[in-house]
Amino acid sequence: MKYVDEFRDPSKAKTLVAEINRLAAIARGEREMPLQIMEFCGGHTHTLFKYGIESMLPADIEMVHGPGCPVCVLPMARVDDCVTIAEQPGVIFTTFGDAMRVPGTRKSLLQAKADGCDVRMVYSPLDALTLARQHPDREVVFFALGFETTMPSTALTLLQAHREGLKNFSLFCNHITTPATMRAILTDPDLRLDGFLAPGHVSMVIGAHPYDFVTRDYHKPLVITGFEPLDILQALWMLVKQFAERRCEVENQYARIVPEAGNVAGLKAIAEVYGTREHSEFRGLGNIGDAGIQIREAYAAYDAEKKFKLQATASTHDPEHLKCADVLRGVIKPWDCPAFGKACNPQNPLGALMVSPEGSCAAYYAYGKLAKRKETA
Repeated sequence: MKYVDEFRDPSKAKTLVAEINRLAAIARGEREMPLQIMEFCGGHTHTLFKYGIESMLPADIEMVHGPGCPVCVLPMARVDDCVTIAEQPGVIFTTFGDAMRVPGTRKSLLQAKADGCDVRMVYSPLDALTLARQHPDREVVFFALGFETTMPSTALTLLQAHREGLKNFSLFCNHITTPATMRAILTDPDLRLDGFLAPGHVSMVIGAHPYDFVTRDYHKPLVITGFEPLDILQALWMLVKQFAERRCEVENQYARIVPEAGNVAGLKAIAEVYGTREHSEFRGLGNIGDAGIQIREAYAAYDAEKKFKLQATASTHDPEHLKCADVLRGVIKPWDCPAFGKACNPQNPLGALMVSPEGSCAAYYAYGKLAKRKETA
């Protein structure tokens, strides 16, 4: 555990917090509003709360929780499509566990399983491929979900199925690209951001350069960071230092894991198997161009959408009393939703942000932020 402990050293944390406080006062200057920094990834949100980092930060900094959880931005219509596939005779529908309880308009995958559908939780797409080998008389579908972090594994699994000539395996593709999602956030008229903490695991695949547009086109500094407490504190220090020095750059705090050019082999597999959709709907973010991913025509035999002839589903929205969309976009905090912690809780999740372990509502609930704290200037 020594390696992990090095990234949780209290004395180093105190030094970084002191420096963040000093630089934040300089960076804020005469402006009335605090610096607003979005941590894109839900994993960062949980680290901020679990280790009390948010409470250590000065009033000059406000953390804005982003949509960086693929389960959280999954629209209800796509959950309905999952259930439709799972209900087909002879289908084994496989998925990661965090997608099992996401509500659709009719039911979740967990409810579909309770109703008799063969829905199975797996730990990797290779588990689904093994099931396809074991059950040649069944159609095995893997729910391919996630940002670029999980794209190489699903792409390589599909290529393996193709090499083996397996005809009973397919992907229901719902991957999302991070840069296009960030662009949608930056063009949101309701949201004012000063900078980003970018996800380390995504960046491990895509590298640093895909974020260049954030600084070039929108003049917002960005720091790629890991998930340990000192990772995030160092990244915040780097970001606030940019503000204080009037710089605007893409910096890589997570250099021990993230290469500048990304994972070349993974990117090659992604490029071979996937292309972008012209437009895709995401929960809370609306339709975004070039953000959704689809399987290329050369591998159409492994595309569950085509194999099961899914029809385009009409747009569906969360119930009006839920404010999932506003929380996802960072416009409000979870406690500003009237259902948060009451009708909507981990035992009875009404929205994806409470279902997913990376959702900001789940983080607020888990770490006791159930009511709005008194804000100090």
